[in-house]
Amino acid sequence: MYQASNSILLCALNSTYQHAAFGLRYLRANLKELKDQSTIIEFTISQSPLEIVEKILSLQPQIVGFGVYIWNTDEVLKVIRHLKQLAPEIKIVLGGPEISFETETQAHVNYCDYIIKGEADFSFYNLCVDILSNRPLDGWKKISQHPLPDIKAIELPYDLYSDEDIQNRVLYVEASRGCPYKCEYCLSSLDVSVRNFAVEPFLKQMQVLIDRGAKQFKFVDRTFNLSPTISESILLFFLKQIDKGLFLHFEMVPDRLPDNLKELIKQFPDGSLQFEIGIQTLNETVSGFISRRQNHVKMQENFLFLREHTKVHTHADLIVGLPAETLESFKKGFDQLIQWGPDEIQVGILKRLKGTPIIRHQAKFEMVYSENTPYQILKTKDLTFQELQQMNRFSRYWDMIANSGQFNLTMNFLKQKTKVEEKSFFDLFFSLTQFLYERHRGTFAISLINLTESVFRYLVDTLNVSETEAAELIYRDFCTRKKRDIPHYLKPFIDHNLKISTALKQVDTTSKDSLRKRQSNHSAQDSVV
Repeated sequence: MYQASNSILLCALNSTYQHAAFGLRYLRANLKELKDQSTIIEFTISQSPLEIVEKILSLQPQIVGFGVYIWNTDEVLKVIRHLKQLAPEIKIVLGGPEISFETETQAHVNYCDYIIKGEADFSFYNLCVDILSNRPLDGWKKISQHPLPDIKAIELPYDLYSDEDIQNRVLYVEASRGCPYKCEYCLSSLDVSVRNFAVEPFLKQMQVLIDRGAKQFKFVDRTFNLSPTISESILLFFLKQIDKGLFLHFEMVPDRLPDNLKELIKQFPDGSLQFEIGIQTLNETVSGFISRRQNHVKMQENFLFLREHTKVHTHADLIVGLPAETLESFKKGFDQLIQWGPDEIQVGILKRLKGTPIIRHQAKFEMVYSENTPYQILKTKDLTFQELQQMNRFSRYWDMIANSGQFNLTMNFLKQKTKVEEKSFFDLFFSLTQFLYERHRGTFAISLINLTESVFRYLVDTLNVSETEAAELIYRDFCTRKKRDIPHYLKPFIDHNLKISTALKQVDTTSKDSLRKRQSNHSAQDSVV
């Protein structure tokens, strides 16, 4: 009945090669008897749209499905435009979070045949059956949405990770879908409830991946620690075989860490656990406007516990541009978070994701968003366009310096300096970003050696650190950790015998470095940052 093995082509335009298309693997896993008539093909958004179209047409599919996300929506549009020009007989089906909301306003509607909004694990199969069987398609609207699938009836997709995926890519996994919270900047605020996969079948699939050599597992659950019982089962499962060099990434609710989980977490060794902890704002007024309830006392207690009693690598998120957030209030929250001591802070700029309730604040807070992806906030009643541009640069330089792992000793020195002098660390780093921007006139294509020289000059020229002390800091960060040659600008201030003394005094960054090497979503570049 069904034709060639490429009758159904599931096409991914990933942000980078290392990110596998998790959603498309779910669709293929649930195609039942059509599974053997389907193929997943993955590209990156950096590839030429015409080359992507050429490859798709060479496979002669009847149906092509695309997952549309905020990071690939422009590129998908270019591809499907060409496909409809060159092969109008191919049925193009779109799905994914970006196309599932405000759908009719998007140009994609003009170049596809069907759009399935929401979770399409079963509905995509039903549509393919009707198309390939030449059944009447009167029951299918161009844009449709179907009831949520029974999560325990969904076929798990983990056998669709290839050996190449296991060796070279981030393996996304999930034990649950949905989120109980209603944070208005997030699409998960639209979820009806949290639905959990059956734990035993899920863990059996995880064991198969481990037996095949999988080491890294990135859980996409929005609230991994929502159910302590399920979280405990999963952590215990991985802890029993953590000696195999496993690395686990979880998104955690910041104020929810019961004692049973604490005791488990304490047992994980260096380089095995990363917690992504969404703070977003520490301003209670702002939290109220975005419907985000947080217990700040519990949050602080949990951060201090993780810092002092575990070897967990903590990654905290803050958002710039939320309604009623000023630069001063963001600064206050940032400084407070610095004191709590997460290993990384991700400074994100607010994006207006299609469908999110935050749009209700647009008039009152004079919120202006870019009409181009990724739809970042441009100005608010409380933050000027210039201030948001400055914070864009702050975010970029923060990643290059604080989050990259290239300046650990220097960052510790700066934190200690502001603590002793009782000054704002935000203010200090903000002044560094202004110094860097004046020096480089941009935030991209800055070589690491040029960046280190600029930080050295900032220490000396702005903070009045002695040239010898500043040189030692940069030398220890740049040279001793990776045994690089002394840069020309440091040579006048570095005693060649310093290598011995500083190596003994150097801050131990081994565990952080080994962890970062295994984080495929955040790699520091030696040549260009």
